[in-house]
Amino acid sequence: MGFSGIFGNAGVVEPEKLESDYGQLMCDGETIEIGFVVIRDTFIFTNKRLIIVDVQGMTGKKRSYLSIPYSKITKYSIETSGHFDLDAELKIWVGSDPQPIEKTFNKKVDIYELQKVLSFLFFLGDFPVSIYR
Repeated sequence: MGFSGIFGNAGVVEPEKLESDYGQLMCDGETIEIGFVVIRDTFIFTNKRLIIVDVQGMTGKKRSYLSIPYSKITKYSIETSGHFDLDAELKIWVGSDPQPIEKTFNKKVDIYELQKVLSFLFFLGDFPVSIYR
């Protein structure tokens, strides 16, 4: 299914566009694999880490950049949407922090496919090339 199946084509951002917008965040030898936008936030998967760009404020000029090396993700969970709760949730625990990073997705997002990508990264430590290309 790949990333287009997770977020629909509108949510996927090609690596070239992300490189143009966020290339200054990359280290030597780091490459952007794929990314996507959920509402105003951007998720960037590189060959080394996950970067979450949180757009803040009314104007969107203020941004928070959270960098999570894949090796530091200790666990994650998904919560599917229900009949009355239309949103799915992703929680990621990093290091020894007892509080997870929480993100909410609307029902257009295939949370199971996102979970599959995270499983590849979590268990294999490698980006699942066959999933998104």
